Amino acid sequence: MTATVLSSSIPRLTRPVPVPPAVRRGAWQLAAGQAMSLRAQSASVLKVRQGRVWVTRDASAQRGSEDLVLSPGDSLQLAKGERLVMEPWDGFGATYTWDAI
Repeated sequence: MTATVLSSSIPRLTRPVPVPPAVRRGAWQLAAGQAMSLRAQSASVLKVRQGRVWVTRDASAQRGSEDLVLSPGDSLQLAKGERLVMEPWDGFGATYTWDAI
């Protein structure tokens, strides 16, 4: 059986608010619907500056895989070699920084 989705049945999201230049400065943007995989080359910290992101952290010898939702101001520290996959939690995208500790 084949399902058909009509565009009128998909709810429309409001237009995203432009990211202010002060938030963008020194940060990366993740567009709505885009996923990103990052691996820490050294101890690093991911910090959300705008929007919310859904982060899946790979399992390690010390813990299992972990799913988190980070909001503006939240941060996540990663040890050297750790990997994560992240994507915006909603349809508005997100802005984040990724720095060595």
